[in-house]
Amino acid sequence: MTAFRPRVLDLFSCAGGAGKGYEEAGFEVDGCDIAARPNYPFAYHQGDALEYLAHLIATGEIGRYALVHASPPCQAKAALTVGTNASQGWGGTHEDLVAPTRALLDATGLPYVIEQPNGRAEIRKDLSLCGEMFGLGVLRHRNFELGRWATVKPAHPRHRGYVRGHRHGIRREGPYVAAYGNGGGKATVPEMQAAMGITWTDVREELTEAIPPAYTRWIGTAFLTARQEVCA
Repeated sequence: MTAFRPRVLDLFSCAGGAGKGYEEAGFEVDGCDIAARPNYPFAYHQGDALEYLAHLIATGEIGRYALVHASPPCQAKAALTVGTNASQGWGGTHEDLVAPTRALLDATGLPYVIEQPNGRAEIRKDLSLCGEMFGLGVLRHRNFELGRWATVKPAHPRHRGYVRGHRHGIRREGPYVAAYGNGGGKATVPEMQAAMGITWTDVREELTEAIPPAYTRWIGTAFLTARQEVCA
């Protein structure tokens, strides 16, 4: 007899880094992203994530999910992107989707997770996770706002050294790779795959945007533990 696995909706899913972690924690996963993601390893809907979420709410189909995870685009105010754009003289604008995402997540009545990188003030930092917590080859700090549930915030361990590469005219070596951009000692595709524990895609753009599965495996396990404690 197959054990019951609760279902998570993975919005703005990219190539499935977050989804893979939830699967490893014990969830069935459905993804949604506006771009075609042929490497996404689970059931997938291509389309606008907020329109799809609104549809699921209107039809009542949202009720099949135990948890919703959302990683809305962060380029509007992310510190790294803003600084890079300014230094390069790029004037492109990006829509901030965090607030409308939260409004719809509140309307679901379900527990949820919103993920953003450092540099965003719009979410509560209920959790802040780092690759060093899981022995990964990237630091990739990410913050998570938890809606309708809570868990203990883990301690942030001291980093073991530098991220490898050039920064401010100085070349450094270290135990972590820079999983973004090209040149300047940035990680190769195989290095990013190994550092983050992602094997199912070799698309650089997908890897540079991905959440290491270890993060959401930890979050998914914490959620299921919290739910069991409430039901006990």
